[in-house]
Amino acid sequence: MEVPNLNLKALTVLVRATDALHELIKKDVAQYGLNPTEFSVLELLYHRGKQPIQLIGKKVLIASSSITYVVDKLETKQYVIRKACPEDRRVTFAELTDKGQQLMETVFPKHEQAINEVFQGMQRQEIEEMIRSVKKIGCRSQNA
Repeated sequence: MEVPNLNLKALTVLVRATDALHELIKKDVAQYGLNPTEFSVLELLYHRGKQPIQLIGKKVLIASSSITYVVDKLETKQYVIRKACPEDRRVTFAELTDKGQQLMETVFPKHEQAINEVFQGMQRQEIEEMIRSVKKIGCRSQNA
């Protein structure tokens, strides 16, 4: 009998867990009329303040070609405004509006709780080890 490849099993488990987490996030943020990409941008602006639009994509792992579309949608929903940089006309910032700030003050604690429930039952050490392990896999994948 052939011994199963443990690396392939680990990959399958990791991909399935990632898919399940994506689905959870999608459902969680959908109740607020957002998609995961919009939520990621709002979360970045909520925690880090205004950001150059050109850099948002890198920080929230969105293709730079999509970021303008996402910011447009958030602007239409009145959660974000664009502000020109006074020092460099090539740079435009995205910033939360008061409405966007209020939304995130309401939504983010609930979102954080939903994520905390996923990790409930895991010890801090287990989570820290998982982070180290997944980072290793990510780094090796990028360098392959």
